[in-house]
Amino acid sequence: MIPAPPGTRVWLATGCTDMRKGWNGLALQVQEVLKRDPHGGHLFIFRGRRSDAVKVIWHDGQGMCLFSKKLEKGRFVWPSTVDGAVSLTAGQLGYLLEGVDWRLPQRTWKPEAAG
Repeated sequence: MIPAPPGTRVWLATGCTDMRKGWNGLALQVQEVLKRDPHGGHLFIFRGRRSDAVKVIWHDGQGMCLFSKKLEKGRFVWPSTVDGAVSLTAGQLGYLLEGVDWRLPQRTWKPEAAG
């Protein structure tokens, strides 16, 4: 999990992003497309066209951090909105990064009896 301090907002950039972009290009997209401050200490998450890779940028107060993850199997669940950003909780971010449907997480196993 990304060590973001309490109160940090998580923004999911809807639509697809060119995964060749680095932190400079993604920060510019945050500023110009999402109309948010990329240096405000919030997390911004971007997804590639094939939905199997994400990049996260975050300014930690000292500099810009870039995290990336590519799933070996499966796809990241993304909202269908074309432009804009969706706010997530830290728990939803954890589900997202694990490849779980963060919109409606469900248990895959429930114990039938105690003992």
